Amino acid sequence: MDLLKAGIVGCGAIFPMHAVSIAQSGAAKLVAVCDTKPERAIQASKDYGCSWHTDLEGMLEREKLDVLHICTPHYLHPPQTLLAANRNVHVLTEKPMSITSADGRSMIEACERNGTKLGVIFQNRYNPGALLIREALDDGSLGDVLGARASVLWTRSDEYYASSDWRGTWAKEGGGVLINQSIHTLDLLRWYMDSTVTQVEAKLSNRTHTGIEVEDTAEGALTFQNGKRALFYVTTSYSYDAPVEVELHCERGIAKLTADQAVITYRDGTTISRDRQPQEAVSYGGGVKTYWGVSHSKQIRDYYRSLLRGEAPAIDGREALKTQTMIEAIYQSGRTGLPVIL
Repeated sequence: MDLLKAGIVGCGAIFPMHAVSIAQSGAAKLVAVCDTKPERAIQASKDYGCSWHTDLEGMLEREKLDVLHICTPHYLHPPQTLLAANRNVHVLTEKPMSITSADGRSMIEACERNGTKLGVIFQNRYNPGALLIREALDDGSLGDVLGARASVLWTRSDEYYASSDWRGTWAKEGGGVLINQSIHTLDLLRWYMDSTVTQVEAKLSNRTHTGIEVEDTAEGALTFQNGKRALFYVTTSYSYDAPVEVELHCERGIAKLTADQAVITYRDGTTISRDRQPQEAVSYGGGVKTYWGVSHSKQIRDYYRSLLRGEAPAIDGREALKTQTMIEAIYQSGRTGLPVIL
């Protein structure tokens, strides 16, 4: 089997997760990288034995890629997706798929029009603990979800935001803690509720950071079509990165995800749990955050399997758009102070 030709645009912090995962997929080979900073592109090309570019259009024209991985700042995801799709190149983009749901829809339409597959990274769905809860919901052992809550209490310094020209801005990051740090957790919350969000009530604030336009704290309530409600509280103003928590109160028990570990306690006293497996390890090189784990590699392998089978990716553009639309509604409610009906 000929390996698919893959390229990556964006050689920053998340780049190694994609580069290593492509090599381990068994289905693709990294043939080219692109970054507007030549030193980054050159170093990446040396590390992975591929060509380098500073212009995405030029890379797409010269390299004849099958797949483009997008690892750039949020505001670049839509135009770069369109560039690739219009050249019949499949796309796997980092979260969020876009800053607005309108841009997200344009990405989906471009890929569908050109017959290319759009995948969006939400790797936490592939974590063992997250999957245990999904399985218990699917097999009916937990019964219906009655209510849910999620919290992300992390820390980000003023220096973190000042280290780039896109972080902490509405135009380039699209927001703060909601669209960046906590979108994975809110995606899990929506995925578990397995129902369409119909109403959002939220508050946004900047509690501790100077020099940023966006929120560092958000809290609110999500109402779903099935009538159930989920609550959330997220911030980057805490004193350290506390373990993320998601809890589901169900008819037959309570499921709680704390960081990577899931514990399900049934009403009859039975308890089951699942955590990150020590034997599952991927070396992404130095400087990679430990909480990113191995699930990038899992999702990327799954994405390539879908391409080879001619199937839609498990987390495709339409699935990711559901979370993007929810995030956008949270921002709208937070800005206006009014409930948003979807």
